[in-house]
Amino acid sequence: MNTKKSNYWKKNLRYVGVLLSFWFLVSFCFSIILKDYLDNFSFGGFKLGFWFAQQGSMYVFVIIIFIYVSLINKLDSRYKKENND
Repeated sequence: MNTKKSNYWKKNLRYVGVLLSFWFLVSFCFSIILKDYLDNFSFGGFKLGFWFAQQGSMYVFVIIIFIYVSLINKLDSRYKKENND
């Protein structure tokens, strides 16, 4: 029983780590570090680096929330099913 909880939380923390790393990549790297390079491209009439800094990172964060909810729902149902067996 204890190993199931441990495996569940390891998997949960792995999800969080990967998703936060992706958000860091988008919000910090795309908005700050790669801004000048991305400004060579446009999105919706705006420079891409500017767009990521102003709106893109927020959109990505909201998408990450929905991805996390989906992953955790699947993980919960899998571990709930294993506990019932």
